[in-house]
Amino acid sequence: MQAKAVKAIEARPPFFAGFSANSWAFAVRVWLACLLALYTSFWLQLEVPSSAAITVAILALPTRGQGLEKAGFRLFATAIGVAASIGIAGFFSQTDVLLLAVLGVWVGLCVCAAAMLDGNRAYAAALSCITVALITIQQIDSPQQVFPTGVARGAALVVGVLAVAFVNDVLAAPDYHPVVTNRLEALQRQIMNYAETVLRGETLSAYLAAGILKDVAALRSEIASLRTESSSGAARSSAARSAMVGLVTALSLARALALLSTAAMQASVSIDRDERRSNLLATCRCWLESELVRRDAEVESSLDALRNGTHPAVSHRAPLYRSGRIAVESGFRASICFTLIAALFVIAGWPTTEAALSLVAVIIGLGATAPDPRKFTAIAILATPISCLLAGILKYFVFNGVSEFALLAIGLAPVVIGLALLISLPNPLLSSLGRLSLVFTLAILAPTNPQSYDPLVFVITCTLACLAALLTFAAQVLIPPLSGKRRLQLLLTESRGKRSGLRDRPGRRLSPEEAAFREATRVQQIVAASSSLAQGQCAVDEAMNDFDRSIALERCDAELDRLKDGPLAEAADIGRAALARRDAGLLLAAAGQLRRAATQRDLSAEAACAALVLASVTLGPSTSAAGSIGARKS
Repeated sequence: MQAKAVKAIEARPPFFAGFSANSWAFAVRVWLACLLALYTSFWLQLEVPSSAAITVAILALPTRGQGLEKAGFRLFATAIGVAASIGIAGFFSQTDVLLLAVLGVWVGLCVCAAAMLDGNRAYAAALSCITVALITIQQIDSPQQVFPTGVARGAALVVGVLAVAFVNDVLAAPDYHPVVTNRLEALQRQIMNYAETVLRGETLSAYLAAGILKDVAALRSEIASLRTESSSGAARSSAARSAMVGLVTALSLARALALLSTAAMQASVSIDRDERRSNLLATCRCWLESELVRRDAEVESSLDALRNGTHPAVSHRAPLYRSGRIAVESGFRASICFTLIAALFVIAGWPTTEAALSLVAVIIGLGATAPDPRKFTAIAILATPISCLLAGILKYFVFNGVSEFALLAIGLAPVVIGLALLISLPNPLLSSLGRLSLVFTLAILAPTNPQSYDPLVFVITCTLACLAALLTFAAQVLIPPLSGKRRLQLLLTESRGKRSGLRDRPGRRLSPEEAAFREATRVQQIVAASSSLAQGQCAVDEAMNDFDRSIALERCDAELDRLKDGPLAEAADIGRAALARRDAGLLLAAAGQLRRAATQRDLSAEAACAALVLASVTLGPSTSAAGSIGARKS
């Protein structure tokens, strides 16, 4: 016991001033990349060198793969934003009111696109909105400058990206695949413990299973960064994705075993006991247990491929479920908020408000990638005065008229390193506050060569920045983003609508494993939307029942498809007809006929028989009781 304690103490990374050595290394890398970006921008005499430093702050991520993946999407989104800026300014530059309306529509479209995506893809959609804001809005009175401004922004962005990549390579920024591997291994242990508990006949909360699904599905956006990490990144990304899909399949099999146990228990105490039904249930249970063991071995094989950087034996896609209605409503509300604030600025007639309106679009765009846009805006309200204070101290107390780059580097060190340490914290609130404060500080300070020290310009910039954050929050109070209750209502409505049909997308057939993962992402969103609601437990129970039913039907459909051209095609057609009618009794009878037909021909149809039995159980009267294995907590 003492040896284990000593080993744990030795394995613990060293700490200094409350932060680990990894956090300090990350903060120093951010500072050095920021200095390299600024120095290169000064040397190249770029128009806005601060944009390169801001790019470094935005790409400040602890591992190399994460930073490179986000950098790629940032470059792509900037190109789209510049093209959109040129088009919008070219067609609507002479119509101020119409131009602002078009900008509001663009903001709404980008927010809608961000709601349909996840991870850095959602960030790219939001950045397309931000780029248009920073280029078109700030050049609203001089549309002829839109193209040069877009080119200058693109050049600064490339400098920032290259600075981050160079510093991360030289200072050996850690890889992300060990973190992903550890998280997948921990989830594998949770799922197998869940399965062992089910096999012992114990009941478990549906909320526990939903929480595991949420954790697995949350890895989807992070796994994409493995592709840019190294030469074996594509193989590792595929292996991690296959492991993730395999984990969801394994959990669905454990849930199916629990449903089957409940159905078998009800059959054993029934007055009219049916031996054939009991035999079919036993056969199905045996198949599920062997399938669970096989899936666990498949996950272990994928994890080995992830560790070794090789392609997995079985490769799966990881499709994402997104609600179109939620995306459209989110985009519409964001568009109205931006248009209202733009109209207020027009009516007020205040001069030099382009920067404030640009920041409004920035906050709305970035908020679209956050779980709670209004909470993100509240963090922005807190970060803005902090950034103004830090920028003011640096400009008028630390630098105070100097323009030497060495003094700029020394002066930026405590601010950049301190805020980067804040970013490295696991607390999402403090991490978001640190990132926003770092970005806003660099934007307000706006390092140039030579540095400007006009106090009037600085005061106006700070005032407009604070005003933009406050107005965005006020607009979101007047027209609030989608609440958790509304999101939950839309998600459950769509989930209920799917019960009447087998496939969501007739043109794109998913394998049962991929369909299971897509349903897991739906459960993930339902859990997130219901976390703070009184009816959250009931919503999760319903979502898990739908998950079980959907996976059982998809598996049954796939197994019957495998038999459609063979000697058991006639029996498979009977099963398909029963499946189309969603009749539990007919499905059970079809399973019996299929087993008899296979026995007569000396063939094996165990998988299809088990799938038919499982579909019968999920559609039968016992579904509500078993499906909320749920509702009774152990």
